[in-house]
Amino acid sequence: MIGQQVADSIERRSGVSLWRQIADRILQAIAIGDFAENAALPPEVALAERYGVNRHTVRSAISALVQEGVLRAEQGRGTFVLSRKRLSYPIGARTRFSAGLQGQTSERHIVLFSSSIEPASQRVAEGLGLARGADVMRLETRGEADGRSVSRAASWFDARRFAGIDEAMAQTGSITASLARFGIDDYLRQSTVLSARHADAADLADLDLQPGAIVLVTVAVNVTPDGQPIQFSESRFPAERVELKLSAL
Repeated sequence: MIGQQVADSIERRSGVSLWRQIADRILQAIAIGDFAENAALPPEVALAERYGVNRHTVRSAISALVQEGVLRAEQGRGTFVLSRKRLSYPIGARTRFSAGLQGQTSERHIVLFSSSIEPASQRVAEGLGLARGADVMRLETRGEADGRSVSRAASWFDARRFAGIDEAMAQTGSITASLARFGIDDYLRQSTVLSARHADAADLADLDLQPGAIVLVTVAVNVTPDGQPIQFSESRFPAERVELKLSAL
């Protein structure tokens, strides 16, 4: 019965390949403890029956998860679940990339890979308290921890107030340190909206993901302690590597 329910949940016309859907279900099974860490994965024929697909589809899913570092294949012995705990990224009143992952990773930094001045869209203008079309500085960044890409973000700032924040970011590798150069020694998370979706082409490339992977999305506004909006951002986290931990804002 359980196998039939799982098979019925496969979306054969969703636009997401069957092997990626099976890979995602294996990831879910690992997350909830159906497939224990360091233990052998069930044989391909058993997985094919469980998910209602053929062995070739299961083999493609397993191959992708081996490449992603989730599974380990051993010739003549089978496929094993690797012990690789997801990072827990806290979202609270003071959300900071490096501080949030401290104690879980030995090395953390943010890479700035593009910046531009553009007219504020409606949502960016509302988030920053600006007129629609006002000049804003857009920074595209990637967060890395222990050699792995763990986030991709676009952040917007008032281009007049924060002229040169792109140079500060390139030099410091830190939003917090960059804002400090503009006299902002502390800031708070005013709001965060969470969602999840399949990774787009840019996410796949920048986060080193396979097609069909899921990303967790946060849309957030940071403000000064007296409530002035300073940063509007949209961040994507690979669900296979990161979980978001919410605390009171």
